[in-house]
Amino acid sequence: MKTAWYSWVLLLITCTAWAQEKEIEIRRAGSFQLDQENFPGANILTRSATEQVYLVHEGMDVWADKAFFYKKENRFDALGNVHIQQGDSLLLTGKKVSYDGKTKVAVAKEKVYLDNKDMILETDTLYFDRTNNKGFYPAKGIVYDSLTTIESKRGTYLSDNKKYVFEQEVVITHPDFTLTSARMDFYTDSKHAFFYGPTTIVGEDYLVNCRQGFYNTNEKVGYFKKKASIDYNNRNIIGDSIYFNDAKQYAAATQNIRITDTINNSFIEGNYGEVFKAKDSAMVTHRAVAINLVEKDSLYIHADTLIATGPPEARIIRGFYDARIFKRDLSGKTDSIHFNQKTGRAKLIRRPISEREIQFLTPQEIAAKNPILWSSKSQMTGDEIHLTIDTEKEVLDSLMIYNNAFIIEKDTLNEVNFNQVKGLQLRGKFDGRTLKTVHIRQNTEMLYYLYDDETLDLIGIDKAICSAIRIDFEASAIDKVTFFTNPDVVVYPEDDLPPNARQLLGFNWREDERLYSKEDLFDAVDLDPFIKLKPPSLLPQLERFVQ
Repeated sequence: MKTAWYSWVLLLITCTAWAQEKEIEIRRAGSFQLDQENFPGANILTRSATEQVYLVHEGMDVWADKAFFYKKENRFDALGNVHIQQGDSLLLTGKKVSYDGKTKVAVAKEKVYLDNKDMILETDTLYFDRTNNKGFYPAKGIVYDSLTTIESKRGTYLSDNKKYVFEQEVVITHPDFTLTSARMDFYTDSKHAFFYGPTTIVGEDYLVNCRQGFYNTNEKVGYFKKKASIDYNNRNIIGDSIYFNDAKQYAAATQNIRITDTINNSFIEGNYGEVFKAKDSAMVTHRAVAINLVEKDSLYIHADTLIATGPPEARIIRGFYDARIFKRDLSGKTDSIHFNQKTGRAKLIRRPISEREIQFLTPQEIAAKNPILWSSKSQMTGDEIHLTIDTEKEVLDSLMIYNNAFIIEKDTLNEVNFNQVKGLQLRGKFDGRTLKTVHIRQNTEMLYYLYDDETLDLIGIDKAICSAIRIDFEASAIDKVTFFTNPDVVVYPEDDLPPNARQLLGFNWREDERLYSKEDLFDAVDLDPFIKLKPPSLLPQLERFVQ
């Protein structure tokens, strides 16, 4: 019983399929011939002097100089200036076209052209499936319009979607750029390209590389992922995802980004960054850090937001909010930083203190707000600190502290004691990685613990006031102190100077803030997850990429 039921279903399906199949119609021909010996079962149709052979099948019109029509098989082979029109949106031409009315598949060969009104495909062989409105070319093809030419080794055209799927050695040539890719989806009406596999876009002043992405070839707007990078405005930008707008001269990147200054050989890293070509500037935030080479070592500059501005020969990096620097033998903290790559000068700047704050803040509290720098065993603070790098030799050169300069160094023989020097201004000179000499000028005070060179017993506590002091360092510690212009020097026995008198006014030991590694540059906020880039203007097109 079940077998009989299946047989009836099969018969019904078969009858329905045959009922739905329509025969190819011959609308016009100059002559009819038969040649059973060479073309058995074929009606040979030939054009007249004025008109081509004209065939019709289910909304498809075919014109040719000659056709071999196989009525029983419901198929034909058309030769010579073949034109196939499907509706008002698709035109297929070629020297030879074979068509099967049962499968509704046409095979066009030799100088094949497919015109969908948006773009034209040129190839030597094209298979077109009318049921699915799908065309496929297995060999080299070229798709073009008035501006754009796209070449590939093979491809598929989806008529309903006005979409090409290009495969193998895909190349887009446009007056403004060239794009090469392993595989690409291209929409002929919107001119939107989605690419997969190694891809390169070369524009007049930019170079894009990625393994997955989107590009609006009309507006020159793109979104790139997977090993994405852009060479743009003398900078190389890499990131997990990159957004690019050529018309606005703008690029943005998110997650694991690095912006390389190819002229100054420096880097800015972070999790979100933007480049503005017209303003010759770049901005990076969220775990942002700038990296410069000093003494074959890296000098790291971190802030909540880093901004690089100016042409390559005079580029300035500014860091705002909780700025920090770190080098193997040097570290510091401040509210903001200003680094001139041309002069090599880094300025550690304090947030301005209002007149009201000055009235109630103690010198110690002000010192807690001041920029701070640690070099070897020395802690240095002041209203503003300038650190200069010799850009030719790529070594630390000098140090300047303006207003309320204060140096503190923990006593090496007794860690509860601190050597201290303060004054209005400080100028230091580096020798290699460490400070060699320091000059303190104006309203200078010093407190220093003196020890016997042989017994290492404490001799006394030296307190001095003078116009200027010079300190020479040896092995990263104070080695020699020189006073200038009638110094007032008193050496107190340890018992004669109480603990509360062993700190100069403004003393503030900030060891708990010191940076000992690159990771100390970052705080808890920097470690929070960062939301991936989803440019609002591209969300409909990018849904497949931004998940």
